[in-house]
Amino acid sequence: MVLALIGIADLLLSVVMWMIIIQVVLSWLFVFNVLNANSGGLRAFVLALERISAPIYRPIRKILPDFGGIDFSPLVVLILIQVLKKLLAGVALEYQMGV
Repeated sequence: MVLALIGIADLLLSVVMWMIIIQVVLSWLFVFNVLNANSGGLRAFVLALERISAPIYRPIRKILPDFGGIDFSPLVVLILIQVLKKLLAGVALEYQMGV
């Protein structure tokens, strides 16, 4: 049961991680005019990703100083996700060794 919960948490963290990576790459493609920002469907997808990720970024953005237009909050969140995934792997290993 515990290992199943750890697996679900790891899966959710992976989904959030990939969502952030996709959002960052798409935002770069918009900034460098590789993709058209006025494209309806793609723009709606990016806005949906931003609405989902905004609550995750908000606490980080309050702590980080302003870097003049560069947002490091996705990077900080990705690092935190990796730390959480490593902690979950350690807990899973300890649980398996103890059982």
